[in-house]
Amino acid sequence: MVIVTITVPGSGPQVNGAPVPFAPTSALGPIGDPTPHWPGHRVVVGGVELHVRETPATGEPTGTVVYVHGLGGSATNWTDLAGALSSRWHGYAVDLPGFGHSSPRADRDYSLRAHAAAVGAFVDSLDRPVHLVGNSLGGAVALTVAAERPGTILTTTLVSPAMPDLRPAPARLGDGKMALAAIPLVGARTRRELAAEDPGTRLRRTMRLCYADPDAVSPAAFAQAVAEAAERAEYPWLAEALQRSFGGLVSTWFAPRSRSLWSIAARVTTPTLVVWGEVDRLISVRKARRTVASIPRARLLRLPGTGHVAQMECPAVVARAVLGMVDAVADGTWDSVPVRPEVCGTVRG
Repeated sequence: MVIVTITVPGSGPQVNGAPVPFAPTSALGPIGDPTPHWPGHRVVVGGVELHVRETPATGEPTGTVVYVHGLGGSATNWTDLAGALSSRWHGYAVDLPGFGHSSPRADRDYSLRAHAAAVGAFVDSLDRPVHLVGNSLGGAVALTVAAERPGTILTTTLVSPAMPDLRPAPARLGDGKMALAAIPLVGARTRRELAAEDPGTRLRRTMRLCYADPDAVSPAAFAQAVAEAAERAEYPWLAEALQRSFGGLVSTWFAPRSRSLWSIAARVTTPTLVVWGEVDRLISVRKARRTVASIPRARLLRLPGTGHVAQMECPAVVARAVLGMVDAVADGTWDSVPVRPEVCGTVRG
């Protein structure tokens, strides 16, 4: 296990001299402000209709990557990271059932296992090994898929995965309504109210919780996100998908040890990069050490000045770490980095 804490007072994440390997900035594909959302199409896999956004590689692809968003998110959460990784990979960002532009499952099953089954069926439909990247709820989904399909997943990247986190998180209390919504049973009504808010209000509230610095989002990028959220707001199942997926996720936090996310993590044999923002208000960075210790081939990148969605806040840094992992796996050095306590480094670029 390698745990990297990068501390750069008064600045954003940078990369230089950290034990986790980084590819050079020149290895990345294009990232704009805002980067236009990648086009999407519908596919039916495992009896479930999914909307998938596809990012073509900028040249001859050397691999395929599948992205899985978090609770309340959509495939557009991966727009910038997919662009950065398009230098090497052909990408597919999946809208989970009931989210983005995907229809809900006919049985209205929003459990973690049901979401993992949908993503697993999509991965199987590609008929080739893939790299798997997930954030928050999508991180828990990716973890489950990687554990169940070890021969299909080449590497796994987990950005602030939704590991069991039952201790009170004072940082969530900055928004009383969001704090109430986080309570499994009591918050059901509040979650419905939040889902009914106009897209701009709901998005600003979400950004205050998910981003370390929501003011860093440019007006153009925010306007694009509002327009996309307004499209999705027309779907009548939005509140149901949010509420039941939240309940399905939290129920796994109370599962017996033999069925817990921790036991699932122990079964993941693929090289795994765990990325965690130091200012994550949703799933505390205190869960990072145990998460990495639970996954046999995991390494950890902790980012200062970063919240719950590192792939959106600092996509270039995350992309360089992902490609660095892949390069290290290819040259046989990923598993040879010595185990050490937390390392403080400086990361530039």
